[in-house]
Amino acid sequence: MKENFDRAFIETLKHEGGWADHPRDPGGMTNLGVTKRVWEDYTGRRVTEADMRALTPEMVKPLYRDWYWNKVGGNDLPSGVDFVVYDFAVNSGPARAVRFAQKISGATQDGAMGPKTLAKIKEYCDQNGEEFFIKAYSDARLAYLEGLSTFRLFGRGWTNRVNDVEHYASVMSRTEVA
Repeated sequence: MKENFDRAFIETLKHEGGWADHPRDPGGMTNLGVTKRVWEDYTGRRVTEADMRALTPEMVKPLYRDWYWNKVGGNDLPSGVDFVVYDFAVNSGPARAVRFAQKISGATQDGAMGPKTLAKIKEYCDQNGEEFFIKAYSDARLAYLEGLSTFRLFGRGWTNRVNDVEHYASVMSRTEVA
């Protein structure tokens, strides 16, 4: 739902944290969940460590909307479903996040959120409920993360995040947007 982006953005940033440059994190230099490579691609220019450290939520919010929320069809997904798909897109890319939603809903798994996929997701949620989709999606996301070579290092945080996102998404699916 269009009205959910601001809430989803705030919740995602709670898990993304601030500055990090962990030597074993394949994302490398990161701030507010935005890697140096992604920020360079988004801004169309090379950036320094100082540029990365200076990022603010206001600066990265348009990137989150354009590259993640919009690419997974956040405005058109049911409340709560929008958040789980968007949050996974932030971590693992929009195409992967969409493919997981497509698999759960029975849509063709092409990684693009189009009208047929949106219809299948809505149909699935009408038949089973948004919370059932959210649970199935979260379980699939966690299973994927558990298979990554870096799970031993980052797994506790990822597991906590998936559980928190699942909980908040379920609450979103049951409440009106303020």
